[in-house]
Amino acid sequence: MTDSNILQLSLELTLQEGQDGLFIVSANVAGETRKIDADMLVSYLFYSDEPTMYGMLVEQRDNWLDVSIDMLLRLFSAGSHPYVQYTGATSDDQQVLTDIREAATLWKDPALFSYVEANESGLSFDLDKTHLSEQAGRYISLAMRGQLATLGVSMADFPALLPHFKQYGWPNTETSKLPFRVALRLTEPDVDETDWLLETILISDRGAQWSPAAGKIAGSIENALPAKRKPYAEDIEERQAEMVGIFRSVEWYEPRQFMHVPLNDAQVRIFIQEDLPLCQAFDYPVILPAWLKNVTETKLKIRTSAGMQSYRSSASLDQVLSFDWQFSLAGEKIDRNQFQKMVDENREYIRAGDEWFHLDPAWLKRIRELMEQVDDGEWTVKDLLFNEVPEEIAPVYDEEEEDDPLVAFSMQQSLRKVMNMLHDKKGLPPVPVPKTLHAELRPYQQEGFEWLHFMRDNKFGAVLADDMGLGKTVQLITYLLYVHNLPETDSPSLIICPTSVMGNWQKELERFAPSLTVHVHYGTNRAREEQFADMMSKRQAHIILTTYGTATQDGEMLSMYEFANVTIDEAQNIKNLQTKQSRAIRKLRGGHHIALTGTPIENRLSELWAIFDFIHKGYLGSFRKFSEEFIVPIERDDLEAEKRKLRARIQPFMMRRTKNDPELRLNLPEKLEQNEYVPLTPEQAALYESFVSETKFKLETLTGFERKGLILKMLSRLKQLCNHPALFLKEPPAPAAELTTRSNKMARIVSMAAEIAANGEQCLIFTQYIGMGQMIRQCLSELHGIDVPFLTGSMPKGQRDALVEAFQNGEFPIFILSLKAGGTGLNLTQANHVLHAGRWWNPAVENQATDRAYRIGQTKFVHVHKFVTVGTIEEKIDEMLVEKAALSADLIHSSQWLTELNDRELEDLLTFN
Repeated sequence: MTDSNILQLSLELTLQEGQDGLFIVSANVAGETRKIDADMLVSYLFYSDEPTMYGMLVEQRDNWLDVSIDMLLRLFSAGSHPYVQYTGATSDDQQVLTDIREAATLWKDPALFSYVEANESGLSFDLDKTHLSEQAGRYISLAMRGQLATLGVSMADFPALLPHFKQYGWPNTETSKLPFRVALRLTEPDVDETDWLLETILISDRGAQWSPAAGKIAGSIENALPAKRKPYAEDIEERQAEMVGIFRSVEWYEPRQFMHVPLNDAQVRIFIQEDLPLCQAFDYPVILPAWLKNVTETKLKIRTSAGMQSYRSSASLDQVLSFDWQFSLAGEKIDRNQFQKMVDENREYIRAGDEWFHLDPAWLKRIRELMEQVDDGEWTVKDLLFNEVPEEIAPVYDEEEEDDPLVAFSMQQSLRKVMNMLHDKKGLPPVPVPKTLHAELRPYQQEGFEWLHFMRDNKFGAVLADDMGLGKTVQLITYLLYVHNLPETDSPSLIICPTSVMGNWQKELERFAPSLTVHVHYGTNRAREEQFADMMSKRQAHIILTTYGTATQDGEMLSMYEFANVTIDEAQNIKNLQTKQSRAIRKLRGGHHIALTGTPIENRLSELWAIFDFIHKGYLGSFRKFSEEFIVPIERDDLEAEKRKLRARIQPFMMRRTKNDPELRLNLPEKLEQNEYVPLTPEQAALYESFVSETKFKLETLTGFERKGLILKMLSRLKQLCNHPALFLKEPPAPAAELTTRSNKMARIVSMAAEIAANGEQCLIFTQYIGMGQMIRQCLSELHGIDVPFLTGSMPKGQRDALVEAFQNGEFPIFILSLKAGGTGLNLTQANHVLHAGRWWNPAVENQATDRAYRIGQTKFVHVHKFVTVGTIEEKIDEMLVEKAALSADLIHSSQWLTELNDRELEDLLTFN
């Protein structure tokens, strides 16, 4: 078939601009009103986009996508899908699309930066030179800021780097024209010397490092090179100039020679602190002395012992500490005067025997100031526990983890007892449960309530991160009852939650705390400016309950007030720190901030930073500093030391208990999980093998990320086929008898659900595909006369709440839920069977869905059925999930683990056995 015989698909795009150049994009086929599926739109828009793994990393919500402006410019500058045409759904959409296309033309222009000017805000465009419309120029500016942020270049640094960008453009890692890499190498001084050496070297594909002979250093690059590399002299000179052009540590070098310049200690510090991060951002390879990284991590060799000057109360945070300081270097003791001399001489790198030690002058000065401060009696237990103290005097709870003999911090027994008490959150001052609470707290819930009170009393925010189903809601309600019984409380508390669980909050507040007056701030008729101000001044409510969407829309108004408490439920909703929603929530003011979440870290440490920026602003420092200190070394390098350090930093603010904790004594009923294996029908098997063969044929023409990207996009299609061929073929509705004949999985799910209902039991059916849920619903109705509701993300809140309540009241036996809409926030303990129609990439998503039934309040045996088609990707994913299960217990849990598989493993995943 030739290209001329292939029909063009015309899509009408709807583009709604949000904050900071983030667009909400949806599409419908020209002439039709129904929106196309988000996964189909992704496959069209991102079919060749490697940076997003061909759309795998794009956030999808129902039938629309979150797409940044820099993504849009990249997509339209690269050219559209060969068989898809795009127009705007309305005249406004068409104008936006026109401006984006206009901006995209300049975006791919090599002379892009010649139109950029540096100013106080970072950058601006000369529209007269570019002949861009004002809107297209704004899009370019927003996209450039987004790209710079991705590189880790701040707007404050941009003016100094603008000449570099004008000459070389965006960092380009494409070096295929060279059979080696051009790199920089820093070498420490020889014995009795003080100068370091920074030089340009070449690294072969096998990792061998080459530098010019000593006698040829002063000559040109071409003369210094061996014969076989002389043809690349000009390319090496250009790449070297590009790398050195960003440096602040190198004042001058001869550009026609291999760089070979001496650096003193101060220049080395500038290189490490300022130049090296830029090299990493621009992907310029740098070789450092192996010891330098380790020494930089340990920093200082100090031993200190801390104790309390008095011992009044086991939980007092205001007790003053006394410190006993000792110093050592390479195992040799140093007295305080010698330490003082190092500070005064501004020394940075010291050799002791065969070892090198880095002594950061600024850091040493801070330590000296800290010593003077604590010796004057100004430091308390509170300072030690919560302040951002240097790592070397941070509390250590497992001394066996400290494997650096040159750094030691010890605590006297009485202080250690207090610190362990606060670390474990046991034995805190008892707080009477309010008599107005209509519930009996379990022992661990009493501890959670007392901890929330303790954190408020000491003016620290809190993250209550108990496992789903352990009763975070009742602990928070108990706390709010206590707060609003205090005479000094003169303003309402604010609770922000997803729309899907707002009805649940209303019911729980009414059930457990009927004495609290609740005002629901939601909907088109909600209180506005003066009306809201009047309600606040007259104290007409104890609790104001609202949603994330409403709080974002009314963010400016809500930020004008200080609430007694601000609580965010399912706090992962503010994880994307650059979104308007996250910023609006983090600007709210309360006497105490609490975050509730069962998943404090879903995928990225940036999410953790956003939550902590809400509960205790500034504690984890700026996001840039947090990224340098934790995100890069943990997410990129997987460094255990940084993980331990971060756990120690966040642990005092976070209470985390799980259902598997034997100390909780939950007395939950047993849960059995088992796979239900079903074969493909002949039709499915033929389609499966044909589709895999077609995919492998396409793969033969692709390499690298394009090949992996195509395989990843195919996985979703194969999963649809495993469910039902009609889902895979996008067929119109058919009779139920025909539907069950064409899919053994469909037949088994429908028959099992009907049998459960016939036995007087109730079940939940989870599916990730709307079409699958609709077919199951149709089959149950036509074949068994059972009318089954289907909860999806588009269902209005009132209808959703009514269905949940009806199911809990036993009004219908089977409830179908989409995995995204029903996976969190719902209490469906009347179900004692959970059916998963397909396997999801992330086991945590399935577990959250299962926990709608298997949670506190469940009194029945819970049977979880996971449907798996034999010999397909479902069975292979199931096997992989067993192997990957340990990941969820780590500090970071990534739902993108499939992208880490190599090509062989991914191809094996496609093969039908």
